[in-house]
Amino acid sequence: MKKIESSLTNMTLVLTGVAVIMGAILAFVNDLTSGPIQEQKSKALADGIKTVLVCDDCIVTQTDTVRQTDAKGRELSFIVYKAADKDGKYIGTAVESTTMGFGGNLKVLVGFSADDNILGYTLLEHAETPGLGAKADKWFQKGEKGDIIGQNPSQPLTVSKDGGRIDAITASTITSRAFLLAVNNAYSAYKATPVDATTSATSHTQQ
Repeated sequence: MKKIESSLTNMTLVLTGVAVIMGAILAFVNDLTSGPIQEQKSKALADGIKTVLVCDDCIVTQTDTVRQTDAKGRELSFIVYKAADKDGKYIGTAVESTTMGFGGNLKVLVGFSADDNILGYTLLEHAETPGLGAKADKWFQKGEKGDIIGQNPSQPLTVSKDGGRIDAITASTITSRAFLLAVNNAYSAYKATPVDATTSATSHTQQ
């Protein structure tokens, strides 16, 4: 059998063929995994809402998107979930809030009670240093050194190093500031949403 002559044309055809095949494989894998990944994220969010609202059988009755402008003129977007118990009684609101931490985005889900106090929180996403900033998932929980549970952020929460009342994570002041900013922003978005929690709606609020 006659050998294929090595030439620029032949090499280009081979490389193009490989690229097309690899692209098809990647597209197939992406399509195959996108569903389970989305399901996993949805489950994590549902579990997170139950955790931060301290309720095993709560039902999300209203979802709002709130957009606000921070002090630097940047637009921030928040997802707000109002929830009720199985009897339809409003029990609280969970808010997704994202800020920039030490290593990247720090996404927090914060739960607020009907009287505006923090019920709980969980980290949905972070890129903080293991053993340092990553401690934020526990550090600010009930009974821990930086405990924020039960507090009302109508007066913004800040670390003691900045004159506030919250102990920062040891050697991770930047992460602590980012976390508390996310909580404070979440509270602002929570206060900006409609009072009625019985219908599903989307709200766009600019401050």
